[in-house]
Amino acid sequence: QVQLVESGGGSVKAGGSLRLSCAASGSIYRNDHMGWFRQAPGKEREGVAAIRSGGSSTYYIDSVNGRFTVSQDNAKTTVYLQMNSLKPEDTAMYYCAAGLKWPNRPLVSNDYRYWGQGTQVTVSS
Repeated sequence: QVQLVESGGGSVKAGGSLRLSCAASGSIYRNDHMGWFRQAPGKEREGVAAIRSGGSSTYYIDSVNGRFTVSQDNAKTTVYLQMNSLKPEDTAMYYCAAGLKWPNRPLVSNDYRYWGQGTQVTVSS
């Protein structure tokens, strides 16, 4: 079993930055992926970024590419999402996920086994 706890959300003005953290505990595969997803009111959950443990591969949706950076600490127990140049459309609940399963699509929510409770990000114009 894996437990995930997100932190770092908050309210910022457009153009500002936030850094989200996801602390993982429990049994995580050495080569597992961890992903960041977000869900705005009335919208489906979408994959934002993901990283393969060890940082050998990272994935981003087009709308955040160049603004967001996903990374992992050396112990491979915490994943970060550095969010720069935030826009009002980035406003959402952000969730951390782990335990990628077949068909192993890092930015698809149905392909993850474990989820955190989420942290709210609000960007005002």
